[in-house]
Amino acid sequence: MALKKYKPTSPGTRGRVSVIRPTTTGNKNKPHKALTLSFKKSGGRNNQGKITMRYIGGGTKIKYRIIDFKRNKFGIPAKVASVEYDPNRSALISLLHYIDGEKRYIIAPDGIKVGDKIISSETAEIFPGNSLMLKNIPTGTLVHNIELRAGCGGVMARGAGSYAQLLAKDETYAHLRLPSTEMRYVPLNCRATVGQVSNIEHKDTVLAKAGRTRMMGHRPRVRGSVMNPVDHPHGGGEGKAPIGHPGPLTPWGKPALGYKTRNKKKKSSRLILKRRKK
Repeated sequence: MALKKYKPTSPGTRGRVSVIRPTTTGNKNKPHKALTLSFKKSGGRNNQGKITMRYIGGGTKIKYRIIDFKRNKFGIPAKVASVEYDPNRSALISLLHYIDGEKRYIIAPDGIKVGDKIISSETAEIFPGNSLMLKNIPTGTLVHNIELRAGCGGVMARGAGSYAQLLAKDETYAHLRLPSTEMRYVPLNCRATVGQVSNIEHKDTVLAKAGRTRMMGHRPRVRGSVMNPVDHPHGGGEGKAPIGHPGPLTPWGKPALGYKTRNKKKKSSRLILKRRKK
């Protein structure tokens, strides 16, 4: 894939950089209808109508693509029918046609092409898109869509360009270096997909205008220092007032920097070998 830089023919294209995606749907750029769902956007509100997540709203109307994160169709080879854009994620997706007639979407690994044959099996070769247990993957291999518990489906390394590296294996766990540089133990019976996630250049895109952010469903964020004291601890004062003691706070009065919120009793904490921060 390549990056496209636009000429500044308008304020909205000045500085804009986008990715030229070699997507091939073969169906007038429409997704496979049986694998799509329509869903209502929440606008950041819960079932009581109260805003629980601020700065969410609007956005282009989209349909959800049902992705197979579990890769639990074992021993049945599939052919890559298309590589498609998915508005719900930064990575591209691939439509698989299994030889028994079933069709499924998966996250497309980098380098996959239409016509490639992939499979989910413990005897599969180390080829991008093949899914195996970690105990059957050689050390040093790049993997993505990694499970934390066997059979739960891939939850790690699913964004564009993401990958984790399998560093070592012991009797029970595999040692993985995640995209955040965190080192983690993962049970050997968990599954992972070989390769790096597609759309690597996604991080180099430049939206260039506020309207494209609104299309993605993000509303403007307001600084606390320009609010009233009743709305934010940083608000009020004449002119530009400093934040002051005890430092930056959230709208609800809790420290905004360095305040640990992770539950120490979380079971997965014991499997972290090295955190991303010292």
